[in-house]
Amino acid sequence: MLGYYLSLAIRSLRRSPGLTALMVLTIGFGVGACMTTWSVFRAVSGDPIPAKSSKLFVPQIDTWGPADRSADGEPPDTLDYTDALALMRDHRATWQSAIYLVAPAVLPTDASRTPIPLSGFAVSGEFFPMLDVPFEYGSGWSQTDDARNAPVAVISAALNRKLFGGADSVGRTISMDGHDYRVVGVMKYWNPQPIFFDVVDTGAFGGDGPDVFLPFGTAIAADMQNAGSINCPKGRTPSAPGFAGLRRSVCVWISYMVELDDAAAVRRYRAYLDGYAREQRQLGRFDWAPDNRLRDIMAFLDHEHVVPGDTRVSMLVAIGLLVVCLVNTVGLLLARFLRRSGEIGVRRALGASRMTIVVQFLVEAFLIGAGGGLLGLLFTGIGVLGVGQVLPIYLAGLARVDAALLLESMSLAVTATLLAGCYPALRAACVAPAWQLKSQ
Repeated sequence: MLGYYLSLAIRSLRRSPGLTALMVLTIGFGVGACMTTWSVFRAVSGDPIPAKSSKLFVPQIDTWGPADRSADGEPPDTLDYTDALALMRDHRATWQSAIYLVAPAVLPTDASRTPIPLSGFAVSGEFFPMLDVPFEYGSGWSQTDDARNAPVAVISAALNRKLFGGADSVGRTISMDGHDYRVVGVMKYWNPQPIFFDVVDTGAFGGDGPDVFLPFGTAIAADMQNAGSINCPKGRTPSAPGFAGLRRSVCVWISYMVELDDAAAVRRYRAYLDGYAREQRQLGRFDWAPDNRLRDIMAFLDHEHVVPGDTRVSMLVAIGLLVVCLVNTVGLLLARFLRRSGEIGVRRALGASRMTIVVQFLVEAFLIGAGGGLLGLLFTGIGVLGVGQVLPIYLAGLARVDAALLLESMSLAVTATLLAGCYPALRAACVAPAWQLKSQ
C-alpha cells in the first residue's frame, strides 16, 4: 500500500512542478538558515570535555566578603595567590591545578631570527592527566619537578615545528625570557573550545591553542608576569608595585580546577572549602561567614555565560524564519490538497477511509520534506561557509558540517514538513464525497 501511495504522490507532484519546486525551496531555505545557526550554537554551547566534565570542578572562595561581591551575589571567579597556594598545598582532590596566563617570548635556535611571542599557561604537573592532554612526544612533568620548581616545559606541536622542525625535542632546551627550560613533552594539537580551563582570561573562544605550559612554581620564581585579567575589590589595589605586589594582594587572577571522582568526593571538597574559609576567619583574614561555590565544568560555563549573545539571537531569528516558511508551506499544501477535492470524493465513494486519505497526503508531504531537506543541506553548507560575514570570525570558525548535522538537517526538514502537512491532510480527508460527486 505504501508503494501505491508513493506512486500517487510522485504523479501528483509532477502534475504541478512549479508549485512543488516552490514548496521544496521554501522548506530548504528555512532548514538551511536554521541549521547554519545551529551549527554555530552547537559548537559554542557543547561540552568541551565530555568524558570528564562531570568530574572537573571549579572552586570559588568568597575572598572579598559581602561588600565586594558581584551584583548577583557571587564570589570571585578566580583566586588570589594566597588561596591558590593553600589549596595546592592541602591537595584535597584527586588532581588539582592552579592556572594563570603567561606570555613569554622564546628565542629561536637560529640566532638570526627574532624572538617569537608565545601564549601559554603556568600550571601544575597534574594539569595534564586531569584534562587528558594528548602528547606527541614525552609527557607532562612530575610532582617532583613541581616541588623543585624545575625549569621544564611542555610545548605545542606548532612551536615544536618552528623550533625543532617537528622532530622529537624531548630533552632539548628552549630559552624564554632569559631563562632556559628543558622540554619534557610535546603536545599534539590541543585547543578545546570553549577554553574551559581558563574562561576568565581567554574569553572562552579563539586562538590556535596554547604554545607552552610551564610549572606554576617555576613561573612564579622566574617572576613571569600574569598576562590575564586581574580583579581587585574597590580601594584595595596592591600595596606594592609589580608582580610581587600582586602576589601579596587580595586581587584575584588565578584560575583553579580540581578533579573529584564521585559525589562523596564533591561533598568532602565542598566541606573542605567551607572549613578553609572558617579557618581564615579565625585567623582574622576573613570577617564573614563562608559563601563558597563548587561548580562542575558545564555549570561553571553556564555561570560565566560563555555562549555569546550573538549566537542566541541568530538562532532565534533562524527559528522564526523556519516557522514563517512552514506557515507558507501549510498554505501551499492546503491549496494543493483541496484542489483535488473531486479526486478525494471519488476515492471516498469507492471505500477509502479518511485515514487512508490522510496517509496518502502525508506521504506527499514527506516527499516534499525530503526534497526540501536535500536542498537544505546545500543551503547549510553554503551558510556555514559564509557565516563569518555576520558573526565574529572566531565564532564562525567553530561551525562544522558533519554527519550529525546532515542527519539533523534531514530529520528537521521531514519532521517539520509532516507536521505542516497534518492540517491540510485532515482538511482534505473531511471532504464530503456525496457533495463532491454531485458537483461533478
